[in-house]
Amino acid sequence: MRRIKQNSVSTPYSSAVISGDTIYVSGQLGIEKDGTTGDLARQTEIAIRSLEELLNEAGSSLSKVVKTTCFLAEGADLALFNEVYRKYFKEKPARSLVCVSALPKGSLVEIEAIAEKTKE
Repeated sequence: MRRIKQNSVSTPYSSAVISGDTIYVSGQLGIEKDGTTGDLARQTEIAIRSLEELLNEAGSSLSKVVKTTCFLAEGADLALFNEVYRKYFKEKPARSLVCVSALPKGSLVEIEAIAEKTKE
């Protein structure tokens, strides 16, 4: 097992882990590294770009994602979320989506993913 971008010492998890040919990416919030956010569409793009960055570092890409788990703070945002999501996930991976009462740091969206490593 190989860890990608271990989080700060105070967090008890890794941003991503590679096990064999599978990459597990922890939930990515819709918050920029400098703390800025935006509306749901912007936050969805931020979360997906963060996923993409970790996948690239692990030797994969969004096209190799086989499953996502998505969390929304507002169920009413589902249509807008899907509009942005479909721009990035053209391969239509399996997905679970859960509406929750709150997400960390006030984020409106969080997305985690499981992907295959790109064959070398």
